[in-house]
Formats: sequence, C-alpha cells, structure tokens
Amino acid sequence: MMKVVISLTVLTFATLVACAPSADDARANILTQENVLEPDGKYAWKFSTSNGIQAEESGQGGQSVQGSASWVGDDGVPIVLTYTADENGYHPQGVHLPTPPPIPDYILRALRYIEAHSQNN
Repeated sequence: MMKVVISLTVLTFATLVACAPSADDARANILTQENVLEPDGKYAWKFSTSNGIQAEESGQGGQSVQGSASWVGDDGVPIVLTYTADENGYHPQGVHLPTPPPIPDYILRALRYIEAHSQNN
C-alpha cells in the first residue's frame, strides 16, 4: 500500500511539473482586451497576450456562440481552436483535436445489411 501511495505522489508531482506554466506565461502581459455587452443579450469579447495567446468569442446570450483561440503549444507548434455552440451542442474544430478512427468496412456492410433488411421498410 505504501508503494502505491508513493507512486501516486511521484506521478502527481511529475504531472504538476509538466503542466506548470513556463516563465514566459507567468510574465505574460495583456496586450489587447475588448468586451461588449448589448442590452438584447448579444456580446463579444477578445484579448491577446504577450506570449502569443489570442482568443475571441461572440454570441447571443443563452442561444448561440462562436469563437476561437490560438496559442503556441509546448512543442512550439501553433494551435488554433475554433468553435460554435448552439441548440445542437458544442462543436470544436482544430487539427490538434483527436478524431475517431474510421468505421471498419465490415461494420459499414453490416449496417447497410440491417438497413436493407429492416422490417420498417
């Protein structure tokens, strides 16, 4: 049991160290910042920082939103995230986001078979 506790403690510490902000992040300054709130519930905000983070969002409160954020990853690769959210849910887009594997051909064939032989046709 003691080995498990020590292992978890070491793992937690390693995770915290890996996720700790860099010195540039700790000293980042806000370069631009805008906020707009209209009486009808429409809003918009955006900001940028000295360490390359940029974000913006606009929408109609409680109904829909669209926005984007960009930053440089730890590996130096720029990351760009765009998103919308509305009655159909949250829809993020970005090349850095994981994607599901393709559906195997045998599953697609089975689905077509089921659809073709469904008694509801």
